[in-house]
Amino acid sequence: MSTPYPFTAVVGQDDLRLALLLNAVSPAVGGVLVRGEKGTAKSTAVRALSALLPEVDVVVGCRFSCAPGSPDPVCPDGPHETGPGSYRPARVVELPVGASEDRLVGALDIERALAEGVKAFEPGLLADANRGVLYVDEVNLLHDHLVDLLLDAAAMGSSYVEREGVSVRHAARFLLVGTMNPEEGELRPQLLDRFGLTVEVAASREPDLRVEVVRRRLAYDDDPAAFAARWADEEDALRARIVAARALLPEVRLGDAALRQIAATCAAFEVDGMRADIVMARTATTLAAWAGRTVVLAEDVRQAALLALPHRRRRNPFDAPGLDEEKLDDTLEEFGGGDDAPEDDPDPDGPGGGGRPPQDGPEGPQDGPVDTAEARPEEPAQPEEGQGGRPAGSGEQSAVRAAEPFRTKMLSVPGLGEGSAGRRSRARTDHGRTTGSRRPQGALTKLHLAATVQAAAPHQRARGRSGRGLVVRRDDLRQATREGREGNLVLFVVDASGSMAARQRMSAVKGAVLSLLLDAYQRRDKVGLITFRGKDATVALPPTSSVDAAAVRLETLPTGGRTPLSAGLLKAHDVLRVERMRDPARRPLLVVVTDGRATGGPDPVALGTRAARLHAAEGTASVVVDCESGPVRLGLAGALAGELGGTAVTLDELRADSIAGLVRDVQGASGAHRRVA
Repeated sequence: MSTPYPFTAVVGQDDLRLALLLNAVSPAVGGVLVRGEKGTAKSTAVRALSALLPEVDVVVGCRFSCAPGSPDPVCPDGPHETGPGSYRPARVVELPVGASEDRLVGALDIERALAEGVKAFEPGLLADANRGVLYVDEVNLLHDHLVDLLLDAAAMGSSYVEREGVSVRHAARFLLVGTMNPEEGELRPQLLDRFGLTVEVAASREPDLRVEVVRRRLAYDDDPAAFAARWADEEDALRARIVAARALLPEVRLGDAALRQIAATCAAFEVDGMRADIVMARTATTLAAWAGRTVVLAEDVRQAALLALPHRRRRNPFDAPGLDEEKLDDTLEEFGGGDDAPEDDPDPDGPGGGGRPPQDGPEGPQDGPVDTAEARPEEPAQPEEGQGGRPAGSGEQSAVRAAEPFRTKMLSVPGLGEGSAGRRSRARTDHGRTTGSRRPQGALTKLHLAATVQAAAPHQRARGRSGRGLVVRRDDLRQATREGREGNLVLFVVDASGSMAARQRMSAVKGAVLSLLLDAYQRRDKVGLITFRGKDATVALPPTSSVDAAAVRLETLPTGGRTPLSAGLLKAHDVLRVERMRDPARRPLLVVVTDGRATGGPDPVALGTRAARLHAAEGTASVVVDCESGPVRLGLAGALAGELGGTAVTLDELRADSIAGLVRDVQGASGAHRRVA
């Protein structure tokens, strides 16, 4: 077994370490979501936490880690007799992004249940994580229904597995820790709210601190056991402090003054629901126990707000996370301080005081808290679309702000796909309405009962059936086929040329694209952004799940120059070709935002037509958002949609509340061009 990196040797990241330790003291806080760039010790800190957790006493042979003193009365391995058990280290169970539902919650053997009448249950990761830590790296990339399942289990403390009327329940109490890189996409606000605490992490930009990180990591890689031995005393001290805080926690008093501050803070920051108030109360109480106090102070409430509220203020992916600390301090001051500390309160600088993890170790003092605002890397500058800077005669104008986003009509890809679960186009999925049946390929997971009975019925006499029971064989079993919705790759190709440069017009165009991006976020699509102007086209954002990154690129988009329509379409063709090789199951939807003009170079209209026919030949579903305005319209965008074999909509028709009619599928290459009317 490899030696884990010591928790106390992690350089800086004080908020991350504090949030993990608070959950180690009280799992009722609700887990931690760690947001940050890659290479910031997120996974290292989580894995190192397991060595600090007290050992767990379990019933010998129980696959669900029942406690000997109070075994689960409905444990699938039970019933257990109370008595002495055995101790084992607390587990850190990792949930991979590609895990199936059966791997997470466990699987029932439907074949044995039907044929033999027994409940044969194979436990999943939730059972393994019971009374330990469940770690989900890149939780934002996990399928939504899996996130729902694990968050429900974390909230209820138990997991239910049901298959065609056969059900199993077992205990699933664990510390949930999720990590994510926001550049790869956000979690839905409803899922964000289910994590108790959140922390933002970033690498320090201080050379001395970075040197210390490298020095410790190299020392660990050279000799893990020796490195861990140098930190053994600090690990033992922190482990003892967790045990002491757990013992003290039931005695901590949350007074009315602190409760008023909590309620006033949640109201001031307009968080939805009451979960934030409850999490803040539990966190403030745990902070007091961690500091060795039995009374919650105003400083505990403030720290609890900084950990529990930032992610609950996001209403959509374009909202910046964070908390206005000046507003927080004003609210706490307005509603009075917390309860007065007792006279015998421990020295805040002593072993039991303060809310931070230990800072010193055998290799010198730990660095202080990371200033995430200073450490966060700046957004990369928007690249120039022209060759060698601005194109000649570009007449470039500064970027304009997008108009207010609106709810758009749903545009979907025709046919039946098999891509990742989402909410846009029809697809064969594991969840959804049952549309038919087939013979199972591998383990049976979704039984089609009527089809199974129909397959078994003709053979009952030959099988010697007697009585009322049905004799079912393996060959009779039928898997249900289901239809749901998939997420698509929505690739935006935006005309940023001089013909689009009128400020009011470009503001409306950006507002429309922003609205479509928000729709893509809600429907769990991947998005990409290509812009064209001057002499060339640029991939402003490669396909990603991060729609907020696309919104940032869109906001800073300058305009001006000629209209190289063919370059934009050819660039889109290249991007889609690569994405088809990477993820052939995810179907694309091409959204071209333009007035249809094509200028620059020899015969630009013919070049644009040939580029459009490339997409049509490959059957790419497409829609052209017609940005032409004014009393006299040339209809060029409509003609482009015809060459693409797709659909044209105006900016006004794109609105869900317009009079343009019902939602329709975007035409593929085989469909004739039409306008939504």
